[in-house]
Amino acid sequence: MVQVREMEEADIEAVSAVRVRGWQAAYAGVVPQGHLDAMTVEEDAGRRREWFRHPGRESGDLVAVGEHGPVGWVCFGPARGEVSGAAGRVGEVYALYVAPELIGTGIGRELLCEAHAALKGRGFDASALWVLQDNLRARRFYERAGYRADGATQDDVYDDVTLSELRYRREL
Repeated sequence: MVQVREMEEADIEAVSAVRVRGWQAAYAGVVPQGHLDAMTVEEDAGRRREWFRHPGRESGDLVAVGEHGPVGWVCFGPARGEVSGAAGRVGEVYALYVAPELIGTGIGRELLCEAHAALKGRGFDASALWVLQDNLRARRFYERAGYRADGATQDDVYDDVTLSELRYRREL
């Protein structure tokens, strides 16, 4: 059983551990292994601290907390860039990670539902997110949550390898 609550600064190290381990598990075979191996919790936590303390930050962060601390994290806020064809205000789920050993237990679904409720509470009518085209597990997860690819794509480069991302969107 987990409790979902707002992230606190004291959660940053645990959230970074979940994020780094999540990347290394979810993107194995998709993102170049050298990039995944170079990721560290310390570096991620440093960036997360800067982001967390940023004045005027519009994002929201929620954590799923189990017996031993955070086991999942979701970050959301206003959509980055224009979302064509969208009616109303569009928010975005920037990131969602669950400890790899707990994937499939409902924690990700619970975090996503709480993020949707928070976005709705902030006046957003729809939610968008980006997912790597080759991350089929994540795509199925978001599709079960009502998201559909809207045709927008973008490329990210990892160690000289270009990977395509698809934008997904759903009404709230």
